[in-house]
Amino acid sequence: MCAHDHSFDVARSGYVNLLQPQDRRSPRPGDSPQALAARRRVLEGVEAPLVDAIVDTLSLTEHDVVLDVGCGEGHHLAAIARRFGCGAHGLDISVPAIDAAARRHRGIEWVVANADRFVPYAEHSFSVVVSITGRKNAGEFRRVIRPDGLLLVVVPAADDLIEVRRAVLGEGVPHDRIERTVATFAPLFTLARHECLRRVVRLDRAAAADAMTGSYRGLRRNERARLESIGDLDVTLSRDVLLLRPEGSALH
Repeated sequence: MCAHDHSFDVARSGYVNLLQPQDRRSPRPGDSPQALAARRRVLEGVEAPLVDAIVDTLSLTEHDVVLDVGCGEGHHLAAIARRFGCGAHGLDISVPAIDAAARRHRGIEWVVANADRFVPYAEHSFSVVVSITGRKNAGEFRRVIRPDGLLLVVVPAADDLIEVRRAVLGEGVPHDRIERTVATFAPLFTLARHECLRRVVRLDRAAAADAMTGSYRGLRRNERARLESIGDLDVTLSRDVLLLRPEGSALH
C-alpha cells in the first residue's frame, strides 16, 4: 500500500523504515526510551479505561482499514484492531517505538516515516485515520482518507493533569485545544462529533511522574523534587475526542 518511491529497510522484527536523512531533525527522532516506557506504564495502567473509551467512539467492521499516525508503540491501534478485526497500519518517526510495536503486535503493518513531510500511502487508502496526541498533517490526511472516511483526533482536554501541573509546574490554567485543532484541519475537514473523556485517579509519585513524562511534559530535576515532596495526588486524566469528516462528504 505504500505509495512513495523511497528506499527502505525491512527490520528483522518486521517493520519498514522509510525515514530519509532529510527527515531527521535529530540523530534519534521521536520519543526517548524513557518516555516510551513511561507512556506504556500509563496506558496499560491508569489510562486503560480511557483507551477503551476512545475505541468505543468508533464503529468499524472487518472491511475498514485504519491508519494511526504518530502511533508510538501501537497501543491504541492494537486495541482498535482487536475490537473490530479491521486492517491496521501504524506510522511513527521513532524507530524504537515502531520496533517495539512490531515485536508486540503482529498482524499490523508498522512503518517508520516523518508524517510531517508525507504519509507514504496511496490516495484514499484508509477508511479511518487516527491521530492520538500525535501529528496533524491535514493535507496528507485528506489525501489518504477515503471520501466517506473518518478522521479521529484525540488531544489532551483542558484540565488534563491539571493538579500535577498546578502543584509541580505552577501552571494551573486549563488549556483548551479544541478550537485550535478544528482550525488546523479546516477547511479540509469539518467537525462531526466531539466527546470529552474524563476520569480522576489517585496517583503516587512514580505514576504522576510517568503521566507527565508520557504526555511530553518531562520534569526537570527541581520539579521532580517538588513532586517527591507532595506525595499522592488525585489527578484528572481527560481527553477531547474529535471526529471529523472530509469536507464534501455526504456522511456528516
